Amino acid sequence: MAPRSGYTLPVFACAAALAALKHLQRSGGDPPITQVSLPLIDPPETATIAIEQVAQLQPQIALAITRSDPGDNLDLTRHTPIWAQVELNPLGQTATIVIQGGEGIGHHQSSGAAAIYRYARHLLQQTLAEQLAAGDRLRVTLILPEGQALAQRTSNAAFGVVEGLSLLGTSGLSQPLSSPEQLTQFQQDLEQKAQQYRSLVFCVGENGLDLAKTLGIPPEQTLKTANWLGPLLVAAALNGVQEILLFGYHGKLIKLAGGIFHTHHHVADGRLEILTAHAGALGLPPGMLPQLLNSGTVEAALALVRSRSQGDPIDWATQLYDSLAQRIDDQAQGYMAKHVTTSGDRRLPVVGCLLFDRQRQIIVTSPQGQKILQPWLPS
Repeated sequence: MAPRSGYTLPVFACAAALAALKHLQRSGGDPPITQVSLPLIDPPETATIAIEQVAQLQPQIALAITRSDPGDNLDLTRHTPIWAQVELNPLGQTATIVIQGGEGIGHHQSSGAAAIYRYARHLLQQTLAEQLAAGDRLRVTLILPEGQALAQRTSNAAFGVVEGLSLLGTSGLSQPLSSPEQLTQFQQDLEQKAQQYRSLVFCVGENGLDLAKTLGIPPEQTLKTANWLGPLLVAAALNGVQEILLFGYHGKLIKLAGGIFHTHHHVADGRLEILTAHAGALGLPPGMLPQLLNSGTVEAALALVRSRSQGDPIDWATQLYDSLAQRIDDQAQGYMAKHVTTSGDRRLPVVGCLLFDRQRQIIVTSPQGQKILQPWLPS
């Protein structure tokens, strides 16, 4: 049986807001609201979402609750409750619709802005605007009661989002990470790009795609891989790609240095163990190794190594990440050599890597990565 697709968090947040608004607008004889239907926009289809509870708190304020269903996906938000409180015509509001984050919705540490991203805002604005009468105003407060606890199990803090989860997603559908359909889509994208370009940039996620664009890498030569790095390296080799730049957050790509080529945390982790092993092999002071192993996050481990490098004649942070980057390149080459037979004119792609930190600052680019990157950099 094929894995079942579900919906992303923005869809459930929008469904709860829509239910709360409809509850305020209903007349006394209308039946209770137990589900709502809304257009996903992307893709162009309609979703019907069950509503668990809805209640009027004040004459112009209502609250509705739904529950996340990401399908057969390895998603920690499965079954988490999502609340939306809506207020019609709040005093002093001039904008037609205001969307704000409440408890459990993360915010950006640098700016304080709620981590409610473009697709979520677009879906909410369009769906709710269609329900308002001329001149009406609406304030929407989104709440994830379990958001702060769940955020501790994500890498949100690594990208500056704290105290909750993000309403992130570029589509309404949540494709299972183990779904052959998702991998097939990535492979088809790769095959099309391989017909036009000899060099491709593999970006694990949206942060990589954004940073690659700012560096001048053409978007048509970037490929989102999610966690499917192993199968897509093989696909690139089979389709004649000549160069691959692995471009990603160091907390993801470090797994490749340990031979882990499906990078979802449900499959395998080992990041701190890999980093500590490299630190030990390089000769970092033995007393640091237990600290690295127990750092909690690779970001904290990196900060520890950087602090140790200050005032030391040896730049341990640079040495450590140079070693990790070279190991990532070597492991990727070895993975392809193991799974792809070279014969005749077929040669394996050359692989390089670029790793960045939580501030999207580049930590290291391997020597081969620098060669691949060079044609895109300003002269």
